[in-house]
Amino acid sequence: MKSQFSVLPEQNELERFERDLRFHPTVNPRPRVLSARQIERFNSAGFLSGIRIFGDGEIAELRDYFDRLLASVIAAGGDSYSISTAHARCGRVWDILTERRIVACVKDLLGENLVAWGSHFFCKMPRDGKSVAWHQDASYWPLTPSKAVTAWLAIDDADRENACVRFIAGSHHQGRLTYRPSDPAEHNVLNQTIEDPEQYGTIIDSVLKAGEISIHSDLTLHGSEANLSNRRRCGLTLRYCATEVRAHLDWNQKGVIVSGADASGHWANRPRPAND
Repeated sequence: MKSQFSVLPEQNELERFERDLRFHPTVNPRPRVLSARQIERFNSAGFLSGIRIFGDGEIAELRDYFDRLLASVIAAGGDSYSISTAHARCGRVWDILTERRIVACVKDLLGENLVAWGSHFFCKMPRDGKSVAWHQDASYWPLTPSKAVTAWLAIDDADRENACVRFIAGSHHQGRLTYRPSDPAEHNVLNQTIEDPEQYGTIIDSVLKAGEISIHSDLTLHGSEANLSNRRRCGLTLRYCATEVRAHLDWNQKGVIVSGADASGHWANRPRPAND
């Protein structure tokens, strides 16, 4: 499941571009799906959690699909973290990325003109020993301005025992934070580590039932511990931004317009892949 977009850019590549890495609060006096309180919470804490999207039967069907997809990736020599930019190859993942119930929530935060551009399974197998160190998504993405969010869809139940995502409430107001390259001994799924996260706010566990999502700003500090349990913990990260956002390094080729319009034509607006 490798693609031309699956490798994260090197930091020196990102430094070539001027990027606006400030939090831009949501101003939406009439949200259609989220409540005014949720909008306020997103602006103050930088994330929302526990939003039900799929019913039990729907998420069970999606879990069966993922199980088959994972088996094929492993058979081809990949691992449980290899399924990146999956919407570019898998019609079923494209369907999830463009799912109207998820898009409606994101529209309330980012506005009518919306592009979906990322899809990556973070699947922690039982006792796999790998963590996701504290980081900001914006540090990895060649996007500007910082008007982007991730919807994290729980494929399995996610709790403290099997290493749910943890957020630092309010950290998105700090702008870009200093990080160091991760040490191999950390067994980090990614390659950046931000030290002493508690100095930036309160740690909140994002406990989700399968079929629920959390949504967080690209500036919100987050991570997860190693899964030391006997249960799998799989989540699908779905990435969205306002169509006014510019993407460097050809990342605009990932984009799918899911609401409104992209008047500039910057985003590629990928069609649904035929392959499921």
